[in-house]
Amino acid sequence: MITRQQNEEVLYADESLVTVRRSDVETLKERSRGNERGRIRLCAHEDVDDPLHEMFIVHRKNIYVRPHKHLNKSESFHLMEGAVDVVLFDETGNITGVIGMGDYVSGRDFFYRVSDPHYHTLLIRSEVVVFHETTNGPFNRSDTIFAPWAPDDSDVAGRQHFLEQLNRDVERLTVRYNATNE
Repeated sequence: MITRQQNEEVLYADESLVTVRRSDVETLKERSRGNERGRIRLCAHEDVDDPLHEMFIVHRKNIYVRPHKHLNKSESFHLMEGAVDVVLFDETGNITGVIGMGDYVSGRDFFYRVSDPHYHTLLIRSEVVVFHETTNGPFNRSDTIFAPWAPDDSDVAGRQHFLEQLNRDVERLTVRYNATNE
C-alpha cells in the first residue's frame, strides 16, 4: 500500500482504491510501538476535507484518550482486534455507560454507532486494539469538544490519576452490573 505520512500518528492511503490486509495492520501495530503516544491511524479517505472519513486505528495499552465529544457528527467504531471499554459520560463527568467491546469471536459487542454528542473515552484492555472508525467530514478541530473535567494531554500526572480513578469506577460499575444480572 502506498501511503503519505502527515505526522508520526497519521498516515493517508495514497491510492484511489484502498485495500487493507493483515500485513498492513501489523505494520501499523509496529509503528504504534515507536511513537510517543502509542497510537497511529491509517486514513482511507483522501484528506481532512473529504465528506466521509474512514480510518484504521491502532492504540496500545495504557494510552490516554482525553474524553471528548463530536458536534454535528456520527461516529461508528468496529473493533477488529483486542478488547476495549468505551466509557460514556454526562456533561459533568459522571459515567453514564460502559460498552465492553471485543472482536467478533469474543462474543462481546464489536460495533457501535453514535449520532448524538456524548463525551466518551477508551480504556484499552488488551496489549493493543485495532479498530475501523467511520465519521462524517470534513474534519474541523472545533467540532471536537474536550471534556473540561478531564486533564489535558500535557498533564502527565493528571492523566495517570484520571485513568487510575476511571479504571476503579468502571470496575466498580462492572462488578455491580454483573452482580445484579446473574
